[in-house]
Amino acid sequence: MSKPISLALVAALISIAGANAAFAGTCPTEHKRAGALTSGETMPKAVTDTVISEIDLGAGYQIPGRAFRLRRLEIKKGGVVPWHSHEARPAHIYVLAGEILEYRSDCAVPVRHVTGDVVAEQGAVSHWWKNQGRKTVILLSADILPPASPGDRNM
Repeated sequence: MSKPISLALVAALISIAGANAAFAGTCPTEHKRAGALTSGETMPKAVTDTVISEIDLGAGYQIPGRAFRLRRLEIKKGGVVPWHSHEARPAHIYVLAGEILEYRSDCAVPVRHVTGDVVAEQGAVSHWWKNQGRKTVILLSADILPPASPGDRNM
């Protein structure tokens, strides 16, 4: 299967999943607060981050310096996706398999995400993720890279 077909298939699956999946993994209202968490794990651990496809948005889309990419992250038991921000890099995360905890700057408690959940990452949120389960977690991440990070192929 060619990459364009694979990308189209993944985009369709994410659209279907997004239509049916609840944004179940959200912070409970009583625990929402700005600045609830100001840092977290800073190094990746037991995580594989693979870029599946990347589109230069300057070529034909008049958004110079930005790229739209699709990644597959596999987080093994005890694995960590380190602390990062989405202020300049909006993303959608689809939990393809497993269960994972997200530690967010705007939530006083960890947020649990399970297979089928869709997470919108945008604005002033910073966060990190940890797999505290027994099985490998698989995430699909679709994000728009800002001009300042053309060399940031992974995480």
